[in-house]
Amino acid sequence: MDPQDGTLIRAENLWKIYKLEKQEVVALQGVTFTVQPNEFFAIMGPSGSGKSTLMNLIGCLDTPTEGNYFLKGKLVSTMSENELAYIRNREIGFVFQVFNLLPRASAFRNVELPLIYKGTKKHESEERVRKALDMVEMTPRMNHRPPELSGGERQRVAIARALVNEPSILLADEPTGNLDSKTGSEIMNLFRKLHDQGNTIIIVTHDRDIAHQTQRIIFLKDGKIEREERKGG
Repeated sequence: MDPQDGTLIRAENLWKIYKLEKQEVVALQGVTFTVQPNEFFAIMGPSGSGKSTLMNLIGCLDTPTEGNYFLKGKLVSTMSENELAYIRNREIGFVFQVFNLLPRASAFRNVELPLIYKGTKKHESEERVRKALDMVEMTPRMNHRPPELSGGERQRVAIARALVNEPSILLADEPTGNLDSKTGSEIMNLFRKLHDQGNTIIIVTHDRDIAHQTQRIIFLKDGKIEREERKGG
């Protein structure tokens, strides 16, 4: 593989086997795919298909039992804990089904958290938080705390927090799972807008309607890629 070919993600023959007391559970079996910069796609499959395991590997939250995972041309399995922590903080923005916001902190302070952890200077930090909140159209509500916000607004704040470090990849796990259909549509419209602005977005979902709003779908079944669909746009 040429690490300089511009591919953002290259997964080669990924296996993940969990060893329990007296048995092994095979979660992924030989998964291979690539992701180019500015792709917008979904990983879809029923419970137990390996979606969450694959998301954890993509997000550098776990390592494969076998196979190679390259992120921006670098082999993740050779990285130190410090390098992995850097990747998780800078290269990947995580959006979860549960919003994981601090209830007593304002939307602004919630979005600022990754920058505080990184030690960003206050002036630069505030500028980037305002930019991220503006991208998700939450500037008017930035001084409100999560209990004062709707579910959709809380998810927008969570997306702003994921964007504040300007990551290479936005990785969203069932991002509309706790939202009604109207609010879920608004969040998907937001993802499309962010994609149009150049973001690479991967959505992990079991919802066919959500998956079909992306450009490409990888279907997982029993830990294998069953098929792949692409569409224009």
